[in-house]
Amino acid sequence: MLVIAGRLVAGVVSLSVLAVCGLSWYAYHDITNGMTTSNAMQMVKQAAQQAPQQVGVAAPPRLDKSVNILLIGLDSRKDQNGNDLPKEFVQDQLNAGSSDIGGYNTNTLILMHIPANGGKVEAFSIPRDDYVDLVNVPGGHPLGKHKIKEAYDRAKYYAEEDLSKQYSGADLEHRGRDAGRAATLLTVQKFLNVPIDHFAELNLKGFYDVAQALGPITVCLNHDISDPTIARTADTAGGGSGFVGHQGLNQLNPSMALAFVRQRHNLPNGDFDRTHRQQAFLASVTTKLEQEGVFGDLGKMGGLLDAVKQDLVLDDGWDILDFAQQATNLTGGNVEFHTLPMEGYADLSSDGDVNLVDVTKIQTMVRQSISGIDPTVAPAASPSPSPSALPTTAPTTAPTDDSSTSPSSSTDSASPTDSGSPSDSASPSDSASPSDGYEGPTVQGGVPCVN
Repeated sequence: MLVIAGRLVAGVVSLSVLAVCGLSWYAYHDITNGMTTSNAMQMVKQAAQQAPQQVGVAAPPRLDKSVNILLIGLDSRKDQNGNDLPKEFVQDQLNAGSSDIGGYNTNTLILMHIPANGGKVEAFSIPRDDYVDLVNVPGGHPLGKHKIKEAYDRAKYYAEEDLSKQYSGADLEHRGRDAGRAATLLTVQKFLNVPIDHFAELNLKGFYDVAQALGPITVCLNHDISDPTIARTADTAGGGSGFVGHQGLNQLNPSMALAFVRQRHNLPNGDFDRTHRQQAFLASVTTKLEQEGVFGDLGKMGGLLDAVKQDLVLDDGWDILDFAQQATNLTGGNVEFHTLPMEGYADLSSDGDVNLVDVTKIQTMVRQSISGIDPTVAPAASPSPSPSALPTTAPTTAPTDDSSTSPSSSTDSASPTDSGSPSDSASPSDSASPSDGYEGPTVQGGVPCVN
């Protein structure tokens, strides 16, 4: 696990939810004007009321008055209205292939647990390929068992099949995305057995805009590395993030910053290393914000948020002013990152390479962590190369960096009973599970070195 002291990460959450101590209502309204909000949290609450007996719909029990926030990184090449981002921007700046490919996978899912007493903040990164039961709202199309990142895309696809009879254009897109968010929230709640109170969502362009607004982002690498992009052709799936870095400190521009957190090929532990990079990026950004005095400065904060508000989505039931009062607790203590463990890999005919997980073990680990009890789960075995870490000349995934197709481009999800390969037949491969004991030295007041 990665332990980051002081204001690290907590400040990023404060940034994401537009909360700094002492915000007046006027300043809050001015800064949040033009921000996209979603009623997905209300859909989740209504689902629990409508079908409390449906598996995965009722909210898990609370331990106390702590707040749980789900941070969602959406791997979409479209704007909030469903329009393709400019082709040249996607290819040249995002290094993300074509603007007309890819779905709505949530390639980043981080649950932030903010204790009511102002103690240590716990952050749980959920590997995107964890093979779990996906949960939809009551009356929605059954989603089956697939990679957790696909809950959003699959729910959106099926919801729009019905919604398209009444809505079209941007309105259809907005409603479809809310269906995807609701399914993601329900799925994570069931998987971790922890209630979610709020969420913040950022897409690829939003991430790029954050990095551009902040200027060079400092990261630290354990080794020299290169992940060249390979174009998709009729015979080659394509792939690669375009990232190039050297051992030690690197100053990244927006394009390289995005490539840094998206790379998964040519890394010893594939998606696990990618998850650790996302954590390290959050630490670096928050360190930079703190050093430049952004926290507590409405002018600086407002200028930064203006650059990203068009790409940031918050749930509409979030009382930001109330949360701002808790921000002092966030920035005053330690923040500890965890990457959820897995038992091994499997190659399924319907889903490709997936992470096999022990749900009971994970739920126990999460509950023990947020309740202050030392986990009793033994650490995973030392890592060996994962299926998604295969190098270099012919990556097996598309430029979308997605290893499986979405409902909108595949017949994989054709029937309500489709759940991929039966879970009983999914057994671990010979590859050992990556360990979370990767932590290395930190430099410049809290920038972790990673693969």
